[in-house]
Amino acid sequence: MKKREQMNAETQPGASQASSAPIAVAIVEDSDGIRESLVAFLNRAPGYRCAGAYANAESALTRLKQEPVEVVLMDINLPGTSGIEATRALKEVRPDARIVMLTVYEESKALFESLKAGACGYLLKRTPPQKILEAIRDAHAGGVPLNPQMAAKVANYFRQMDDAKSELNSLTPRERQTLELLAEGYLYKEIADRLGVSPGTVHQFSKQIYEKLHVRSRTEAVVKFLRR
Repeated sequence: MKKREQMNAETQPGASQASSAPIAVAIVEDSDGIRESLVAFLNRAPGYRCAGAYANAESALTRLKQEPVEVVLMDINLPGTSGIEATRALKEVRPDARIVMLTVYEESKALFESLKAGACGYLLKRTPPQKILEAIRDAHAGGVPLNPQMAAKVANYFRQMDDAKSELNSLTPRERQTLELLAEGYLYKEIADRLGVSPGTVHQFSKQIYEKLHVRSRTEAVVKFLRR
């Protein structure tokens, strides 16, 4: 009986294909050598298939709006439209697409700009091939593939955000009003007029703001306020 049920399950249309369907991966990379190597590597790897390879963002965006792609490996430094801009544009029309940046850039700015644009992961091009496959599968499953160094940068960023939020919450209503006006570019005398206090009081508010936010200048205070 069990054998017959197993045979019936195996002969149902799409039963085994659905469970073993390879992950459809698109590659956006302007280097011919790297792009071709990735295509060949993916097509050799069990459980993966290259569903498209593009040398620039423009051609990728045209095709990926219709192509049944699940994961995209996106270079950042593309000719014309950058990989970050392409990521943002693609997520608008294909919010389900899982985009992993594959780049040579290690700095935090590129990492955070990519994540803000909608990327779900960030890998360096020197990442070993097997790790790239693991990252693709992780992204496909809803994960956030990052190497330990990148993950530490993200954790530190959010820790700083939490610290900044806590510091801002420590401000009194008057101090917060003063900081908001400083951020809008008002001078001390103008702030004093708007709050109905003396310029000396505004200076005192500013000093207390600097102390509570652990900054030394108006610019640093405004930057921390704007990043809240």
